[in-house]
Amino acid sequence: MRFFRRNRAIKIVGLLFAFALIAAACGDTGGTTTTEGDVTQTTAAPATTATTAAPGTTAATGTTAPPATEPPAEGKPYGGEVVVGDSQEPPTLNVFAPGGDNKIVSTIGNGYFTGVFDVDGFTLELIPEVVTELPTVENGGIVINEDGTETIKYQIVDAAVWADGQLISGDDFAFTYETIMNPDLPIDKTVYEDIIPESVVAGPKTFEFTLATPTVQAELIFLQIMPKHDVEASVQDGTFIDAWNENMWVSGGPFVFDQWAKGEFVKLVRNDNYWKSDPETGQQLPYLDSVVFRFIPESSSMTNAFRAREIDMMNPDPTIGAIEELQALEPEGAAVEVLRGPIWEHVNFQFGDNRFTRNPNSLNEHLLYRQAVAHALDKVKIVDEILKGQVEPLDSYVEVFSPTLSQGSWAQYDYNPERAQELVDELCGEVECGPNGVPFVIFSTTSNNEARVTLSQLFIEMFADAGMEYEAQLEDSSLFFGETLDFGNWDLGEWAWSSTPGFSALIGIHDLWWSGAAPPNGQNVYRICTPEISGADPDGYNQGASSLIDEPWCDEYSAARDAANATVDVTELETLVAQMESILADNAVFIPLYARLDPGAVWADEVGGYKHNPSQAGDTWNMEEWYRLDL
Repeated sequence: MRFFRRNRAIKIVGLLFAFALIAAACGDTGGTTTTEGDVTQTTAAPATTATTAAPGTTAATGTTAPPATEPPAEGKPYGGEVVVGDSQEPPTLNVFAPGGDNKIVSTIGNGYFTGVFDVDGFTLELIPEVVTELPTVENGGIVINEDGTETIKYQIVDAAVWADGQLISGDDFAFTYETIMNPDLPIDKTVYEDIIPESVVAGPKTFEFTLATPTVQAELIFLQIMPKHDVEASVQDGTFIDAWNENMWVSGGPFVFDQWAKGEFVKLVRNDNYWKSDPETGQQLPYLDSVVFRFIPESSSMTNAFRAREIDMMNPDPTIGAIEELQALEPEGAAVEVLRGPIWEHVNFQFGDNRFTRNPNSLNEHLLYRQAVAHALDKVKIVDEILKGQVEPLDSYVEVFSPTLSQGSWAQYDYNPERAQELVDELCGEVECGPNGVPFVIFSTTSNNEARVTLSQLFIEMFADAGMEYEAQLEDSSLFFGETLDFGNWDLGEWAWSSTPGFSALIGIHDLWWSGAAPPNGQNVYRICTPEISGADPDGYNQGASSLIDEPWCDEYSAARDAANATVDVTELETLVAQMESILADNAVFIPLYARLDPGAVWADEVGGYKHNPSQAGDTWNMEEWYRLDL
């Protein structure tokens, strides 16, 4: 996997919601790892007693839990267990420990972690979790001060308590901040390090702090809050990392950690003191007695376990074969939801000098040529052939970050080989084209990715119909995601980037196309509008200025990008994102193709309340709302 290298603005924040950008160099399904060990059990504090009636309140030290809400006559049933299948076992339960950024840690942790925000599985937007609303300039939660600092204020939900009944308070936020900033702990401190220590103000249900510089990245911090009264001793005696590897602090979520049978499962049980209620029925959440995460490394074994109803839900491999195998079970009661995932593929052009080593006849600097390529690509056919029509093609990269903000700006390039031919004829009437008087396209991507190999084959007919000559030169991923991308040794290329919800990643990705981010210091490997690079080591980075350097829209894009990185005003950010999207689309500097498939499967005749979530939040984002239909 080739990780995206750039400034700290999009470094990993928190853990699973890292929102860092990656070039998706892995295969169609991505790699997975499992942690093996002896079959032992790790037991937390005494488990909550399971009940099939509505859970009541539990007395606690210091405070009282919120009263239970009596279910209506036709409420959802309490009790039962849901079994979730996963190919990975967590290396640790401690999200702040090494290995805590493994997705399974967060998948399980959705049951007992709590923090500022979650990702809604329906809208893929950030939503408040333990705070009453996400702070913005408009609601007064964010204030830009006269000295240029940024003050952020959280109002904690009054009813929010830990599983032992202690209030979730501003002191827990302050303790979390102090723990993260502890120099002896290997915790990423990005953004937290910009908090002015003396600005921290903690109240019973409030927390306030000031950042030295305004940044939209602040939306991502305090994803997980630690209970001070339960964790403080381990920080003081230096055992914080190890103390919570196989055990978990008192829950702030709908479930409580019960046990971990190494190599087999992790079990969570109901938190009787959970403070949320079902907005539809008014019933206290959660509904289930327990949730079990079974670890099944082999994909075929996982599918077999699902078919046998030994597990209730799973995220299958995002391959057509695996998806169709599960969809065949839908007449028996299964439900398979296939959505656009966070990894999106795109065709792109190289604008640096080194493209001529690949294709001496490259015409990438000409807008007419790029527009012709855009019209030549039949994205519907591409999706039908590669993804069997499971999702729609992309008309904008913004769609995979925040669907509601996308303008679909690439829709202007419909599949139109006749129009592509017209653009080619116009261009070749003005400049010298390929050796045969027409554009000669050389396409490069990875040879060990089946979908990309298929794409290279589909291009043969598409470019021929548009009046262009075409040749595919595919490479092993180690070469393509190494020297080829680093040094710009390609003509027309194709790979993927990963997206995450929220403004942080959406603003950050625009550095990929910013003139100030030329390699080796940035990741504008396309050399879009970049200046001459000299004196870099190794020599491959040294190139002349981008062939687009004199385009007037380069300055317009850079100005919009700078403005987006200097504001936290949502309305202004929306305007700037729309502006940058339009610039990139109108000038066809790349062409979004499709997002990779992200499937989720559940036995819908047995489990209610499940909603597949293709974001990093995962399908357990609303596990408190799951309930058994067969009780």
